[in-house]
Amino acid sequence: QVQLVESGGGSVQAGGSLRLSCAASGYTHSMAWFRQVPGKEREGVAGIFTTGGYTWYADSVKGRFTISRDNAQNTVYLQMIRVKPEDTAMYYCAASEWALATLDPNHYDNWGRGTQVTVSS
Repeated sequence: QVQLVESGGGSVQAGGSLRLSCAASGYTHSMAWFRQVPGKEREGVAGIFTTGGYTWYADSVKGRFTISRDNAQNTVYLQMIRVKPEDTAMYYCAASEWALATLDPNHYDNWGRGTQVTVSS
C-alpha cells in the first residue's frame, strides 16, 4: 500500500513563503494536498497527475500556491507564497490510484499523517 510522509510545516508570518514536501512510496496516478482546521471540513488545496504534470487548484490558493513533483525523489511539493492567516491548518498529502483531477477527499485512498502550518498576522 502507498505510504506518504509530509514535512516542511512550521510557523511563518503573513506574506511569507513555505514549502511542504510529501515523500511517497508505491505507485500512484494522482496526488493532492488537503488542509483542515478544527470544526471545519477537510478542504482540497491542489492536485497533480504523476504522469504529465497536469495540476489543479482551489480558488482560494490560485496564484499563491504551486504543486509540483520531483520524479527522481518520488516527492510532491506544495510551494506556498504570500501566505495568509486563513492558510493556517493541518496540511495532508493524499494519493489516488485513479487519474482524476479532483479535490474531493473521497477520491483519495491513501493519506499522510499531516504537517502543521501556522501563519501569524
